[in-house]
Amino acid sequence: MKKIGMFFIMLLFLANGLVYAFDWKTAHDKADTLSLEQAMSESKVSGQSVESLYILGLVYLNRYQHIPAKDIFLKIVARDLNSFEAKWGVAECLRREHNYDESVPMLEAIIKSNPSFSPAYITLAYIRYIQQKFNASIVLTGKVINHLQGNVDKANFLRAHGLYAAAKGMIAHYGGPISKAINGAGVWKHLGIIQELAPNSPVVNFALGSYYMLIPVAFNQDLDKAKEYLEKTIAEDPLFPDPYVRLAQIYQKRGDDQGYEENIAKALALDPKNELALDIKTGTCKFICLSPKEKKDE
Repeated sequence: MKKIGMFFIMLLFLANGLVYAFDWKTAHDKADTLSLEQAMSESKVSGQSVESLYILGLVYLNRYQHIPAKDIFLKIVARDLNSFEAKWGVAECLRREHNYDESVPMLEAIIKSNPSFSPAYITLAYIRYIQQKFNASIVLTGKVINHLQGNVDKANFLRAHGLYAAAKGMIAHYGGPISKAINGAGVWKHLGIIQELAPNSPVVNFALGSYYMLIPVAFNQDLDKAKEYLEKTIAEDPLFPDPYVRLAQIYQKRGDDQGYEENIAKALALDPKNELALDIKTGTCKFICLSPKEKKDE
């Protein structure tokens, strides 16, 4: 009888393991196709399985609702302490709360124990970018681009290239003429890749808008084209604060104070701690301010 009892206990243990095992890459791709209502319905129908809850958390993230997303991911962790996917979800929510002191150790632990889990690299790369550790951001995104192509969902692959290009751009900005030439070429290469993969996506439009705005005048800066791309980004992803900041800078450069104030206010309304908005608003300019204002008739 004891052997039979142990047999059933082992079956139960294995069954629980199967419940918690799911393809996170497929889950990420699926979440990008669902509305919040659809994700909530699927979670309810499945009896709130771990996979359906994880997808629901991702959909909340896509809608910039990190508070309910965090609750979902914590719920999964409470059910399965080994769920590195849900732990990443918590760390991503902490990043969106600008709580890097808690997020970074979690991400580093996830990468150490699950080195093929690409979303953790992207989240950590974004934090390193904000911390102005641009080379570290390049190393992390380069890992995803060059070594984890079979273990990355489409959205995070685009983000990897976009972040890589952004970090290269910042290094070019702070470097000398040779750095500007070499790293500038790297920026354009990766922008070309994501433009081919997902033309007109918000990631691509924001990257191109930022590129045409921040590239030096000698390298064909084009504020009209930048403005067009940034406005497309906002139309497609109105809850993303960063394009409002870059658009505000264009208005500011052209002497349109009202346009500047309105767009900075929109960015800070969406994210009061947004580092890019605060950087530009305070004139700190760690993430590049434009040159002095143009006259309105220019």
